[in-house]
Amino acid sequence: MSAETQEATQLHGGRLVAKRLKAHGVTKLFTLSGGHLFSIFDGCREEGIDLVDVRHESAATFAAEGWAKVTRQPGVAALTAGPGVTNGMSAIASAQQNGSPILVLGGRAPAMRWGQGSLQEIDHVPFVRPLTKLAVTPETTAEIPGLIDDALLAAVTPHSGPAFVDFPLDVVFSEAAETEGPVALPDAGGGPVPDVARAAALLRDAERPVIMAGTNLYWGHGEQALLALALERGIPVFLNGLARGCVPADHELFFSRARSNGLTGADVALVIGVPMDFRLGFGQSFGEETELVVVDRAEPVRDHPRPVAAELYGSIGGILDALRIESGGGSDTAEWVRELRAVETEKRAAERADLDDDRAPLHPMRLYRELGEVLDRDAIVIGDGGDFVSFAGRVMDTYQPGCWLDPGPFGCLGCGPGYALAAKLAHPGRQVVLLLGDGAFGFSGMEFDTLARHGVNVVGVMGNNGIWALEKHPMEFLYGYSVAADLRPGTRYDAVVAALGGHGELVSRPSELRGALDRAFSAGVPALVNVLTDPEVVYPRRSNLA
Repeated sequence: MSAETQEATQLHGGRLVAKRLKAHGVTKLFTLSGGHLFSIFDGCREEGIDLVDVRHESAATFAAEGWAKVTRQPGVAALTAGPGVTNGMSAIASAQQNGSPILVLGGRAPAMRWGQGSLQEIDHVPFVRPLTKLAVTPETTAEIPGLIDDALLAAVTPHSGPAFVDFPLDVVFSEAAETEGPVALPDAGGGPVPDVARAAALLRDAERPVIMAGTNLYWGHGEQALLALALERGIPVFLNGLARGCVPADHELFFSRARSNGLTGADVALVIGVPMDFRLGFGQSFGEETELVVVDRAEPVRDHPRPVAAELYGSIGGILDALRIESGGGSDTAEWVRELRAVETEKRAAERADLDDDRAPLHPMRLYRELGEVLDRDAIVIGDGGDFVSFAGRVMDTYQPGCWLDPGPFGCLGCGPGYALAAKLAHPGRQVVLLLGDGAFGFSGMEFDTLARHGVNVVGVMGNNGIWALEKHPMEFLYGYSVAADLRPGTRYDAVVAALGGHGELVSRPSELRGALDRAFSAGVPALVNVLTDPEVVYPRRSNLA
């Protein structure tokens, strides 16, 4: 090989990063400018990877997670050294608890001067490692492509989650030869199919079976197999987390309001891709005599809080298909389905008064009724808030996978604008609606500038009640007073959005809402409909903190 040819094969570390990302299908890098990242930026520019810059590193990392949530492909963020990485920590933790496959790239002070006090010098790996599946630092430029492979492989392998690689300044600006092509990442729906005989026998004999499915059903691409099993065996389905929409909300076997009756009354429950954490009463949401069959992509990270009858880990779709085949000819469940449908219908009818409530400021339920009437079936709805989003979780219907995003069990506010940015970039032709509490706006409201700069016409709908309602109401119930639970009433967050280059409107009466929503969807720029909601409305909390 001539010296000239050999020289041509040398690429700087940032270019090696970008080439390997591109080889894995990455098209977007979410970031905030920082000198430690210049080499990576240059590499992405050369390789045609879009740089999407935000106003806070947490938003970049939430955007990477949002990309993963709506595409089921790894999302990637780049954070500059020191405070850039620490600013992304909450979003990394959120991705960990949601099982979201993301790769976070970090800048890092140069290795050659390590320990001498370079700008933003801090060892990220020890404090990032507990939140990630892999956290590493290359010692040489030549290691970079292989470590990108390792990190993406770790991120997507069940249980999926975040991975982290940071790059010393001298290493990422130096050159090395290209290496062989990337390793292949595993099929997210793949995996072993264990013996299902025990679980199939339980399901075959069940007279009152239910399915309770959650986020890992979505990550494991198990929705088609779940629907086929439910239809063939006549099993009522309940969903939470990212599983929402994996069975359409208007399907004959989908239920939401009858969940308590269904879970406590079931003789056999398939618990699919969802941990028995606080959302399921640590297992106590099911009846004392309910036989539990746990299905997931991999063994759980913590012990089940109650005994289970069978455990099946591997390909969720493959396992559900095997259960469908081997449990055929079981008991007739028609009466059980009719019983739950009667409960569902009764509880939905009981919501009618709130949905039609004509008070001003508005009842959140009235707002959601009106919003639901203007949403397309494939609209992506993102929740970022406390009581306001809790109401949405109860009444907003979802019809397709990947159309409902919320903070998940970590409950980290401020995720919404990043999620919305990624969702609209991934699906520019679809409605993307960001449901915001006025409290949540304070975490990342400046990201409306990001949306405006990048021409991303997300529609924000705010429930503005001037309080931290999920804290204020319970504290007053417990103590007779509340502290640190009040915000400024009637703040014009819509005017803030307008000043940032978007469209904003204030709504104080129900009669004003529909027109404001219509104008927001047709504005062609990011919009915020700032709806004043009644602070006296108390969300009926159903789960405990611990």
